[in-house]
Parts: sequence; C-alpha cells; structure tokens
Amino acid sequence: MSDASEATLDDTEIENTRMKNKAVPTRAKRFRWIYLAPVLAFIVLGAWAFASPIGAGPDDDYHLISTWCADGGNAQCLPGYDSMHRDINQEFEGVVCYAQHPERSAACQRSVWDSTTRVESKRGNFVGEYPPVYYSFMHVFAGDNVQLSALIMRLFNAALFVALTTTLAALLPARRRRTLLWGWLISVIPLGLFLIPSNNPSGWAITGVGTAFLALLGWFEARGSRRWVLGALYVIGMIMAAGSRGDSAVYAVGATVTAAILTATRTREWALRAILPVASIVFALVLFLNASQGNVATMGFTGNADVSTAAAAAAAPATPGGLVLAAFNLLALPGLWTGVWGTWSLGWFDTVLPTIVPWTAVSAFVVVAFAGLGRLNWRKAISVGGVLIVLIALPVYVLTVGGMRVGDSLQPRYLLPLIVLLSLLVVTMPPGRTFGFTRVQMVIIFGALSIANLVALQVNMRRYVSGAGYQGLNLDSGAKWWWSGFPIGPLWVWMLGALAFACLLVVLWPQMRRPIVDAVVESPAVTEK
Repeated sequence: MSDASEATLDDTEIENTRMKNKAVPTRAKRFRWIYLAPVLAFIVLGAWAFASPIGAGPDDDYHLISTWCADGGNAQCLPGYDSMHRDINQEFEGVVCYAQHPERSAACQRSVWDSTTRVESKRGNFVGEYPPVYYSFMHVFAGDNVQLSALIMRLFNAALFVALTTTLAALLPARRRRTLLWGWLISVIPLGLFLIPSNNPSGWAITGVGTAFLALLGWFEARGSRRWVLGALYVIGMIMAAGSRGDSAVYAVGATVTAAILTATRTREWALRAILPVASIVFALVLFLNASQGNVATMGFTGNADVSTAAAAAAAPATPGGLVLAAFNLLALPGLWTGVWGTWSLGWFDTVLPTIVPWTAVSAFVVVAFAGLGRLNWRKAISVGGVLIVLIALPVYVLTVGGMRVGDSLQPRYLLPLIVLLSLLVVTMPPGRTFGFTRVQMVIIFGALSIANLVALQVNMRRYVSGAGYQGLNLDSGAKWWWSGFPIGPLWVWMLGALAFACLLVVLWPQMRRPIVDAVVESPAVTEK
C-alpha cells in the first residue's frame, strides 16, 4: 500500500472519529427536561397519596366497603341477612376513627387493623346509589390486607391520571397541550390533588371529565392513527366519569357538547366522527339513569351532613324556603365554588387550611381565567357561558328543592369536575388569538401555585400525623402515626412532594411561557408538524 493510500485511510479514520465525537453531544441534546414531567407529576400525586391514612377521604368507609363488596365480594365482605346488608370486618368501619375529630391523629387505627370482629353493615353501594364501574374496577386490587390494597389503589389512580395526561400531551397539538397544562394546574390545588390519588370515586370523576373534553377535541381535529388513540382516550374518560358518579355522567355529557361546539363544521367527515360522542352520551345517560344519585334532579339534596366549614359557619341560623332560600343560596354560591381551592376543609371537613392556600390558589385561577376570557369568539362564549349557567343553576336548584343552604350536603368535590371543564375552556383560544404571560407574571402565578401546594400538603399531613393541635414545620416531631414499614418519614414525603411540584412547574415553563395561538379549526381534520 502506498504512502498516499495510508494517508487517505488515516484522514478517513480521523474524520470518522471527529463525527463520532460530534454525535455524542448531539444525542445528549436530544434529552429534554419536559420528559421528567410525568415522573415529577407522579411524585406529587404520590406524596398526596401518602399524606393521609386510609379512610381520610369524605365517606371513605362507604367507598371502601363498596369496593370490597363489588362483584359478589370476597372473604372480607360476605352476604348479609338481606340484600341491603353485608357481613364485613369491623376494620372497614373503624378505619375512620379520627373522622371529624381533628385533635386525633390516625394512630387510633392501630387497634383496627388486627380486628377479627365481624359486623353487619348497610353502609355501601348495595342498592345502586352509585354506578358500579369504579367499584368493580377497584375490586381487582381488593385483598386481605385492607391498608395495603387501598394504598395500591391510590397509587394506581395517581399513575392513571399521569398516564392519561401524558398521552394527551404527546398526541395533542402544541396549542391544545398548553390548554391542558394551564387548565389542570389552576383547578386541582388543593382538593383535586387530594382526591385524584384517593379511594374516592370523585377522583375518577375529575380525571374522566377533563380527559374526555381534551381527547374529544383531538378526535375531531387530528388525522391518522393519532385520531384513533385520542378517540380511545375519550371513551376511557367517559367511562371513568360516568362509571364513578351519577352527576359526573351529566358533566361528561356537558364536556362532550362543549367540545362539539368548539369544533363543529358542516362537513360529512365531522358528522361521521360525531357518531362516537353520540354513542358515548347514550352510554353515560344509561349509567346516570341507573344510579339513584340522579334523584337529586327531582328531590334535591335531602340529607343533613355536618360539614364544618367556614361557609357553613357564616350561614344565617335560619333561612326561609322558596325564593328567599334560592336567593340566599345564590348569594352564598361563590363560597361553594372556592371550596375546591381550599375555603372548605379537606378530608371529613376536619382539616382546616390556612387562608394563604385559597388566597393563592384562587388568585392564580382568576389571573389565568381573566386572561383567557379576554379572547372570546361566539363558540367559546357559548361554551363558557353554558358551563357557568350550570355551575350557578345546578347547586342553587338542588339545594333549594331539598330545603338546604350552601354549606349543607352539597360539597365542592361534586362541582370540581365542572370547575376543571371551565378552567380548560377559558384557556382555549379562538382562531388567531394569543395567550401568554410575561416572565414576571409567570413567576408570580407559579409561585402562588407552589405556595398553595406546599402549605396544603404540610397542613394535611400534620392533621393525621400528630393531630391538628400540634404545630411545627418538622412533621417528624410529635408524630404519632405513619405508614408501618415505609422507609421515608412524613417530613421527607412533604419535602419531596413540595419540591417535585416546584420542579414540575420549572420543567413546564417553556411549554407554557410561549404565547398560545389556539385555533378552533374550520376543518375536522388538522395535522400539526
């Protein structure tokens, strides 16, 4: 081989080495911080799942019994002496030993988990008060160890929310992706974060309504295989919403109608795609009509739950019926709405949150919502107006018909799916309109959300770890209750949850900082490169 040939080979090797070296940083640059968002979101929801003991959600004894007794029950739930009773372990009723006693920690559960006493109970979904889908699905996880099984259910629900939201974010166009992010962030702190990773079917209602709305927008607007995946996500959202609560079946129908209004065109293709939501509406209405929760449409709320809230405490001691009661409920209604941001206590209405939580959470919602409402067209105006009318008329009607006032029976969690839908709508932009904030505004909004999450998580944990009467940032100090065998203490769980939420906002910053040009398309099939 000649010297020239050898020189050529050497040059080739040097060039190949140089190209390989250049490829290394190129591959490294392919990693994007946004990929950490699902992990951080799961850590946040996981922290909330561990932040309270089993049974901490409102009426969780009812929902736990209903889950274990679904589909014929198991060893923990046997047939009772009639169809309205079940033979259950006493731990299902004793697990809420701390409920409505904020001074008690969850340490009282220790004597409950080892109980072998059996009792007859009628507190469960034995007469079809709720749709059966949620309980039947969660029954798959129902084992002999009630505490471990219920915790697995919580973590599954957290993972399900993250999986659905992440898949939507990946499939939706960038303009819809920012709608998704803003809509969820301004509506779920703190009540949504408490309920989504819980054993309460309201968590599925919240996730289902938001998922159904966003996925249906994509179903009408996307092409190819992406459209079919979005259609499948819409069906999943409808099943979750309609299969968890009767009222959420109606909300899911409302989400379907608003998505149709935003995307409707006079084309054959749009009409063909509308077959899927029409069939889903029929399915949702069937579940609604077969759940006795639907009776509130004619009877209103007739219970008299003790909800120790600021709204209830501020209510007048006696309110006449009829139009006067309706007027009272109308004037007091904002106190019910803001309950989703912390003006109402968490759990069994015995975890009072500091004023800073609702103040910051509501402020973030108001700022973003008003920015979104500044960009209206007739489609968006009709959709937002329709949801607002329902948010006003529905609670006023069901309370007044039942002779109740705001603060009695009707809880903010029942309206939270509608709040989520409203939040998603206000940040959906008409054609050619932009939506964005300056850096300073973003810092203020994200700071408010971070503070609300940090404080709400700490106060919620403190109430169960040591009882509400014990104060101090160090949750390990004075702790009387914590998860047996769990290697991380309450202080670290709180810090991880708070830090993960702040990091999540930092990771999402580039996606949410740019102005949104969110077009309501004139064709039912749009692709975005």
